[in-house]
Amino acid sequence: MDHIVYVDAKTRELDKIIDGSMTMIIRGATGRKLPYGRVFIGDDLYFIENNADGLIKAKATVSNVYNSEKLSQEDSIALVDDNQLKLNLGTSRYKKWAGKRYLVLIEIANVSKVDSFLIDKSDYGNMDDWLPVEDINTVKITTKQ
Repeated sequence: MDHIVYVDAKTRELDKIIDGSMTMIIRGATGRKLPYGRVFIGDDLYFIENNADGLIKAKATVSNVYNSEKLSQEDSIALVDDNQLKLNLGTSRYKKWAGKRYLVLIEIANVSKVDSFLIDKSDYGNMDDWLPVEDINTVKITTKQ
């Protein structure tokens, strides 16, 4: 399964993923929402920044996944703290995720830059920061030379 993952441009998350200083992706919410239960070892993640340029710039393979049960605020903060070396979250991103009731921690490997390409988001009316696309080629926009 392929997934499109939006990363924070302001905190340079994509740069951290590419340079290897961020080896884990986090998502969380008060309920079980994407990507909870939908990401598996071996899936490919395609990264796009949330800066409206619309370009996929890198990819990685999922090497491990942890979907939490319902967490107390304290347990959620402790889980983020325990994984901070892999997450490499800045203050604003830490505040966003630490304390959420449900967390998904996704370890990544085999990170590589890709030749940038646009994607067709027309089938995703409810835009989120995580899009399970099954096969990246079904949403990849190829330009004619």
